[in-house]
Amino acid sequence: MSTTPRRPAVGAVVLTMNDRPAEEPRALASLLAQDGIDLDVVVVGNGVTPAHTPEDVRTVHLPENVGIPEGRNVGAAHVKGDLLFFFDNDAVLPTRDVLARLATELEDDPSLAYVQPRIADPDTGITLRRWVPRLRAADATRPGTVTVMAEGVVMVRRSAFDLAGQWPGAFYLFHEGVDLAWRLWQHGYTGLYRPEIVVHHPATHPARHAQFYRLTARNRIWLARRTLPALLIPANLATWAALTVWRVRGRDAWQATLAGLKEGLRTHPGTRSPISWRTVARLTRAGRPPIF
Repeated sequence: MSTTPRRPAVGAVVLTMNDRPAEEPRALASLLAQDGIDLDVVVVGNGVTPAHTPEDVRTVHLPENVGIPEGRNVGAAHVKGDLLFFFDNDAVLPTRDVLARLATELEDDPSLAYVQPRIADPDTGITLRRWVPRLRAADATRPGTVTVMAEGVVMVRRSAFDLAGQWPGAFYLFHEGVDLAWRLWQHGYTGLYRPEIVVHHPATHPARHAQFYRLTARNRIWLARRTLPALLIPANLATWAALTVWRVRGRDAWQATLAGLKEGLRTHPGTRSPISWRTVARLTRAGRPPIF
């Protein structure tokens, strides 16, 4: 007697601020068109009531903007599925099998906590360096084990996500993917980059966000203080400082960066739970010691 194979159950979380009236319907249409999975979708209105959502898609209204990581935590609590897919509302799944292919990777390898596709600009085909989850990012088509993630388009095993404590909600924006990835590795999991699975996303610069420089600086310091062994914190922050001197240009950007640095040092980063030296060694062997 033949039985029908169980389809992967995927809960998809999309955030909105109702500021992408053209892009969001395209994103949701591509998501709802996915084949080969049991899909549950929720759209979380971060400080708004979702306005561009199909009638058959559930929504959650948050009275205030709680930030991207906490908004995704809320969404994860409102969807069913052993796998979670976090999806920016200006991205598009160009084929109907993207989620099924990502899910297959996680179902075939219980040691995997997350799998990321290659994110590419739909017009140019360019994959930005910040979308490639490893240090040597020049070749965006090289697959393999990775120790960080691009948060906006990633599939995560729910049990691992919950075990690691979910996204760091207090971060609001920036570096939450590194924090989550390191904690997933701390629990014995790994991550995978599958560049042959492509998702489209416009190649925008994160500095378009008014709080980019302040939050980047604050969260980089919070990340080190929350998750690293004490001996590694100075090395991590020294690396960040050197990269900041090289990258940051303009008086306003520097003022915001210094404000974020002060905030990161003076405010509480949340519960401190440093990764073990064993995890440091695993991350290092995987190609990215946690000082970068």
